[in-house]
Amino acid sequence: MKRKKIIVALLCVCGITTGITACKNATARTEVVTLKDAYAGKFYIGTALNERQIAGKSEEEMELVKKQFNAIVAENCMKSERIHPKEDTYNFALPDKFVAFGEENGMWINGHTLIWHSQAPAWFFEDDQGNTVSREVLIARMKDHIHTVVGRYKGRVHTWDVVNEAVLDNGELRKSKFYEIIGEDYLKLAFQFAREADPEAELYYNDYSTAIPEKRAGIIRLVKKLQDEGITVDGIGMQGHVGLDSPAIEELEKTILAFSGIGAKVMITELDLTVLPSPWERTGAEVSADFKYSKEMDPYAEGLTDSIKRQFDERYTHLFRLFLKHSDKITRVTFWGVNDGNSWRNNWPVRGRTDYPLLFDRNNHPKSVVDALIQMTR
Repeated sequence: MKRKKIIVALLCVCGITTGITACKNATARTEVVTLKDAYAGKFYIGTALNERQIAGKSEEEMELVKKQFNAIVAENCMKSERIHPKEDTYNFALPDKFVAFGEENGMWINGHTLIWHSQAPAWFFEDDQGNTVSREVLIARMKDHIHTVVGRYKGRVHTWDVVNEAVLDNGELRKSKFYEIIGEDYLKLAFQFAREADPEAELYYNDYSTAIPEKRAGIIRLVKKLQDEGITVDGIGMQGHVGLDSPAIEELEKTILAFSGIGAKVMITELDLTVLPSPWERTGAEVSADFKYSKEMDPYAEGLTDSIKRQFDERYTHLFRLFLKHSDKITRVTFWGVNDGNSWRNNWPVRGRTDYPLLFDRNNHPKSVVDALIQMTR
């Protein structure tokens, strides 16, 4: 098919094919349109970068990023345990490279994440003897961490995931170490410190399973309470860790409308689509979950069936149809990884599986759905 398109285009150039319409059609068919170009003016198309990519060890993948995406987020290197492993130690080498890459390529840069119960260093919550620190000490440590990290990239990182995953699926606040030591005020303080460090950056709350009605309501209660206390939450991130059948498109739409309804921008922040069976009934993204490997849980180690490929394409098409419908509310759609090979889905919640959750395969080739997503914008 590709060879045929080239021949038709050459015939047009040489004047062998007659008819202006035929030549125009041939030119359109040979034109290469990328995801970021197709969705320009609607919302950013983003991807998460892992540490190997940021370090410059995956040149082909980074070329793909530059070609297809116009927004980036750091998958791990900005999380507190990586960027601030000891009280007197900050690791800025990779975050600096991450931000520089975004600037060099004119990308929208998102910092992820400032306060999260998971992947937070133990020293945050303990003194030299291993005892739990006081409320005042933890607040001071939070302030230092946020002021130092956000302040370093002031005016360069456009948006920050200030607080990540603070609400449980039942809508209650998670009883994390931050909550246990400081109380609910830690949420307000996190946004307050981030605003002090960079008054111009957009500040987000980010969470998974936001289509669950109880959780959606809990997030809205949290954000509205912050708003009532004079704290600005610019946007809410809907982590898009989805399956072939869940969550329902209708529930996702309700969440988009509900978040927008309280004056928040909406982002799809961590989009990936697992095709693998789930070892549990829940559909969340609790990173502490871990199940033993079995062949039954890894049915596509040698490749996907045609039926699953069709379901995969249909599901992404339905999702993007929804995103386009609400492009006036959604500012960014970010995939959690560049290609299937570097997706966390291969190891969560069962290690060692082979999953196919992203738009580009392990050889960085676009899947058939990529063209369909581009055509949707025409």
